[in-house]
Amino acid sequence: MNKTKIIATIGPASSSKDTIKQLVVKGMNVVRINLSHADEDFCRNIVRNVAEVNKELNTYIPIIFDLKGPDIRIGNITGDEAFLSKGSKIRIYMDDVVGDSTKFSIDYNLIKDIKTNNIIKIGESSVELKVIEKGSNYILCEVLNEGFIQSHKTISIPNVKLNIPFLSEYDKKCIYLADELKVDFLALSFVSDSEQVLKVNDLLIELGNDHIGIISKIENQSGIDDIDEIIKISDGIMVARGDLGMEIPLERVPIVSKMITNKCHIAGKICIIATELLSSMQNVNRPTRAEVSDVANAVIDSVDAVMLSGETTIGKYPIETVEMMHKIIASAEENIDYLSLLDRSLRSEKQDITGTLAYSVIECADRLKARCIVALTVSGYTARKMSRFRPVCPIIAISPNIETVKNLALYFGVYPILIDELNSLDKIIAKSKQLVMQNMNIKNGDKVIITGGYPFKTIKHTNFMKIEEL
Repeated sequence: MNKTKIIATIGPASSSKDTIKQLVVKGMNVVRINLSHADEDFCRNIVRNVAEVNKELNTYIPIIFDLKGPDIRIGNITGDEAFLSKGSKIRIYMDDVVGDSTKFSIDYNLIKDIKTNNIIKIGESSVELKVIEKGSNYILCEVLNEGFIQSHKTISIPNVKLNIPFLSEYDKKCIYLADELKVDFLALSFVSDSEQVLKVNDLLIELGNDHIGIISKIENQSGIDDIDEIIKISDGIMVARGDLGMEIPLERVPIVSKMITNKCHIAGKICIIATELLSSMQNVNRPTRAEVSDVANAVIDSVDAVMLSGETTIGKYPIETVEMMHKIIASAEENIDYLSLLDRSLRSEKQDITGTLAYSVIECADRLKARCIVALTVSGYTARKMSRFRPVCPIIAISPNIETVKNLALYFGVYPILIDELNSLDKIIAKSKQLVMQNMNIKNGDKVIITGGYPFKTIKHTNFMKIEEL
């Protein structure tokens, strides 16, 4: 069992039920739908396919809806792309026009927000424009760095605050759809401060939805500046390195990624590393050595999950990419410094019953080389606390709550299983041993630690630990 989870974005190359099923078999733990490129019918189809695959495979794959957010996108371009030569001039129109190498349109009126000499970056390429003139409905730019631009790619303007509402009507509609379809997580794009996260949380409260987890995407300097408050009120953070690399100098992206990973670990929140992890596998069935190192480095840093985007949405080898990711993770996890992670977690842990017992469980599991930890949980709190201490062995979280089970699927080292009911302690311990035997390659003498809160449903903290030798 790999402890670092794999998120795969579903698109045209992977939307069939059969392909989703193969992705799960090869190691996909979470499905992501990018709502910048998906309509309602596509979302409903994927949710239905995932539900059917979960039933057939007896799995609990959760779904993330990734909101479009307050971005600016290029309109249609003839042939879907155009080449901009260095030193040439190009007009950016606020009205809808069909673009080419001399002009294109965008879906937001930049005239009031932008100034001459501001830099505009396009997509995740190296194309950069400098504003040299503003008209009534256009901006004239000079091409500083040449390259191709494509239809519907995002543009960014570093160090310029745009007056775009954080939640558009389209995003609100997507949140309503997520609530209706019982989606498990929302990823919020271009989060700049904690107040924006609170707006989404308030909307979920209005809907009476206390299940959907909030993943805040860090893609700009403002988000970095307010990272501590954003982490505090989010269920997790996604380091979206593509857009982040457009907003801050590229050489800072790895340092910022590690900083956020460490902060999330100390706070006990999910951390996801995204963008270009295995991007060469969109076209070839083998990654570069640098990509392998990139994935391995994220795993050794102990992130909760790594995410695939274009590799599985439009790539030629979505199944092979997930399989390769799974292999890299398995190898890299052998080199995680679990002892240092445990020590760091302990030094920042609150002095309460659950935290103290969780530390004892993990230390005991590591010393005894336990095959796994079984965490009995209703809300998921026990398993999340165990995950924060980063045990060497996997955590099998058993819960009678399907929403808890699917939420826990994104946490490092946690493998959730749905059970009928938590009632008698003796019956649950017997059931735990049975599930371990069914799901793991157990040998005589292997040790398992069972932990949780008892009496079930009434106690609010972890209060027992039992060591079983099988």
